[in-house]
Amino acid sequence: MHSDLVRGLDTSETVRAAFADHPRHRFIPDLVWPDIQGLPLIRSADPARWAAYVYGDDAVVTQANDGGSGAVNHPSSSSSAPQLMADMIAAARIEPGMRVLEIGTGTGWNAAVLASLVGPTGHVTTIEIDPKVARRAQRNLEGTEVTVVHGAELPEEGAYDAVIATCSVSRVPVSWLDGLEPDGLVVVPWGPRSDSHASPVAALRKAGPKSAAGPFVCEAFFMRDRTRRVPRGEFPGMGRESEGTRVLPFTVEDLTEDDRVTRFMLMLPGVRIGIGMRPFGGGVGPIVYLGAPDGSWAYLWPDGAAHGGGPTDLVERLRVAHDLLAGEGWPALMEFSLEADLGAGVCRVRAPFGEWEHAV
Repeated sequence: MHSDLVRGLDTSETVRAAFADHPRHRFIPDLVWPDIQGLPLIRSADPARWAAYVYGDDAVVTQANDGGSGAVNHPSSSSSAPQLMADMIAAARIEPGMRVLEIGTGTGWNAAVLASLVGPTGHVTTIEIDPKVARRAQRNLEGTEVTVVHGAELPEEGAYDAVIATCSVSRVPVSWLDGLEPDGLVVVPWGPRSDSHASPVAALRKAGPKSAAGPFVCEAFFMRDRTRRVPRGEFPGMGRESEGTRVLPFTVEDLTEDDRVTRFMLMLPGVRIGIGMRPFGGGVGPIVYLGAPDGSWAYLWPDGAAHGGGPTDLVERLRVAHDLLAGEGWPALMEFSLEADLGAGVCRVRAPFGEWEHAV
């Protein structure tokens, strides 16, 4: 099954060989969480289902609710999707002899693959905030040239040629750039808000002590950096009356096709945008919802009807962004780039047809 996984990766032979060195099942615990609700899956209880989950093409959830319990199994640690791992490694341009910093060890599988790529003349340092996860990863990584550090702080000493983060942030920490060599790359999942659903991956090249810039390279949905979490909020506008309803010339399907919601997120600074089910019972299909810090809110229903309220007309902002993207022929995410200006506390999203500044 691992051989099939490796053959299916769309990447270079070098990266594929590094994956081949480290079978995925050796890094996955016996207890995993394939479902958002219900009991975990235990390897000994259903070995075939466990193996099928481990060798699927998606992420494997290895911890829920920070190791606690709950009515919903909120993922808190995982093994990333193999193709996404390969894409991020390629974006970081990992080569033999490089010193790599990984933020978010998880199972240790990604760090092991990185260690194979940098070889005996390079080194991988990986940071994990959860003590139990860090201890398990340390065991998984025995015999490799990987240093596992438990905590949220980077080692005081150390310089790196590349940084790869496996958790999403809205502000790239200055400490990541402090230890990065000039012109080094930071490959990071970025969401402009702490409650962002999507977190597309950007490959940022260090441009100065507090700045980095580069293109978005792939779509992704990563867990938030634990030091930057916010409480899970309810749907915006819950319990409030709409100030008007209109029918838009596009539907939820138009907005969600080909991960278009990510591009709307990049073009709507300050707006929370996501996809969910009807929040108060009944109805068929998903909705797109929007919320703003000033209390404004909006819903777009499956039939194209929209309603909302508050001082900002979020439906109109969505319509303007839609018309711009449609007029440009629905440009791909890779036509967008990100500039992290940490001194000014902003991230600027740029495309050939516009620029949007996000305060972070």
